[in-house]
Amino acid sequence: MTRTLVLFDGVCVLCNGFVDFLLPRDPNGELTFGALQSEAGKQALRDAGLPDAMPETVIVIDDGRVYQESTAVLRVFRRLGWPWRALSWLRVVPRPLRDVVYRFIAKRRYRLTGRRDSCRIPSPAERARFLL
Repeated sequence: MTRTLVLFDGVCVLCNGFVDFLLPRDPNGELTFGALQSEAGKQALRDAGLPDAMPETVIVIDDGRVYQESTAVLRVFRRLGWPWRALSWLRVVPRPLRDVVYRFIAKRRYRLTGRRDSCRIPSPAERARFLL
């Protein structure tokens, strides 16, 4: 089984909500998660040839390729079942247009949904799905 790594802002309420949304919709465990602020997350960024500073985007590493911004999100939807997989077809929208919307939300994510004081701690049932 090929696993897809989703690196997310661990203190962002919106980003954590995305992870909460994905976990039950990925029953085969194809998605693995890591907070960008964690040492394991930073190492995954370095291993992918990216700077380990926290970017303002979700990073997805799938089949050895790195995806960012709207393309990363759509790549994750591709791993889910119906009807969520259908959202991956939004990739037909030109990336510059998708990314404008993505960046608009990303820059305002703390104001829109809030910020946690610390990164998410996975439950015991979730631990195998997270980089620690």
